[in-house]
Amino acid sequence: MSRVAASPSVPARARAAVAPFARGPVITVGAFVTVLLIVVAGRYGYHRDELYFLACGRHLAWGYPDQPPLVPLIARAMSAIAPGSLVLLRTPSAISAGLVVVLSALTAREMGARRDGQIVAAVVMASGGVLCGTGHLLSTSTFGLLAWAWIIWLVVRLLRTGNNRLWLLVGLAAGIGLLATDLVAFLMAGLVVGLLVAGPRHVLRSPYLWIGGVVALALWAPYLAWQGAHGWPELAVSRSIAAGKSGTSTPRALFIPDQLLNLGPVVAPVWVYGLIRLFRDSAVRRWRPVGVAYVFLLVVFIALAGKSYYLAGMYPALVGAGAQPTADWLRRGADRARTIAFTVVVAVSFVVAAVTTLPLVPVTALHDTPIVAVNYDAGETVAWPAFVNEIAAAYRPGEVVLTGNYGEAGAVDHYGRAYGLPSAYSVNNAFWYWGPPPGSAPALAVGFSTSQVARFCPGATLTAHLDNHLQINDDEQHAPVWTCPRPAAPWASLWRSLRALR
Repeated sequence: MSRVAASPSVPARARAAVAPFARGPVITVGAFVTVLLIVVAGRYGYHRDELYFLACGRHLAWGYPDQPPLVPLIARAMSAIAPGSLVLLRTPSAISAGLVVVLSALTAREMGARRDGQIVAAVVMASGGVLCGTGHLLSTSTFGLLAWAWIIWLVVRLLRTGNNRLWLLVGLAAGIGLLATDLVAFLMAGLVVGLLVAGPRHVLRSPYLWIGGVVALALWAPYLAWQGAHGWPELAVSRSIAAGKSGTSTPRALFIPDQLLNLGPVVAPVWVYGLIRLFRDSAVRRWRPVGVAYVFLLVVFIALAGKSYYLAGMYPALVGAGAQPTADWLRRGADRARTIAFTVVVAVSFVVAAVTTLPLVPVTALHDTPIVAVNYDAGETVAWPAFVNEIAAAYRPGEVVLTGNYGEAGAVDHYGRAYGLPSAYSVNNAFWYWGPPPGSAPALAVGFSTSQVARFCPGATLTAHLDNHLQINDDEQHAPVWTCPRPAAPWASLWRSLRALR
């Protein structure tokens, strides 16, 4: 057996003080989440981002203007195995969500949680809307959440054991995570700040940390090279998000209140107490850097006008810190009253999360509910075939299809062949990089406002408005469809001025 390299400042008692893993209950909870997500995966339809990822997967590259390469690669692989299978496309996300549940319990275990505390951590994390929502769709957020949970568990374990060799695994996890989302870089910065502020600072001098950093950077380097070669377009995308141009952008004033909603307000006391405990309880003093990291990132993301779910990856640590005190409080209740009440609270949280984030309500009744108003993504998973059918009805042979956003273009590429449509062009994000339409070809322009279409086709006529026929007010409802008989100049001359990064 190899000898563990432990910091002399970590007592042997602390290194050994870990309870047995509550394997059966925790894995059962994680499996339940995964199975549920797979069972409902085929309802409604593709999300606009998923259609975009499928398109990116057909144009594999080391980078894209708005994301690293991992998720398009996963979309390509799932599509190659079973073309057109929405269930298979989303299966990696469902598995990822189940793993986050398990990692939350393992993080609680590292922080001293016994069997009951680990179960509390698992069920609280599983009941959260942010887990159901990200686990339902193939997205960068899905794998970003898993990467954060994985990294935090490793760092929490490192701080308990003093085994600096774990920095190598942290570097590997960070490198893989960075291929899914740049937000992993913020987590690493936050953890370094936490260690500098709260200590122990000596772990930052470990050569294993620097080797792990090299591993992470080496994995991330091809994407950085792509961004650098293309003028760092993701910075423009970030500015657009900060300006509120994304459907899921969060106003600064709502960022903190949204933190209480991401896991559900009825279970928020568990992670809020966990955060407070990291700063006040000497029993968890060694993990205070994680609490500092959360506060630091909270300030950073508010300053940058980031989205509220950017901090979701911190919940496994905060829930982990609050799990055992919650379990102890439940045990002190007379006649199991507290346990019953807590079970009801968690069940209510899960039901609310499931109804608002998963496709459980019949799509024909969706307009009678506040779900789309509460959960933007729900509205973006309906009626794409209907929209493409309407585009096809307005299309005339010889035209190119030009769209204002990647969702419309992705839908045309995915469904259009059955309606006799050519592949789409778009001015938005990666589609812009795949080139302008040929020459001065006439176009059917979809999703452009009157002022936008006037920039490239002053003679355009309004042909139709898209209608999902479900009375759902999503991003495409009533989008205009224009006939452009001739652009103002050859498309190649217009293309640069039409680029829309958001």
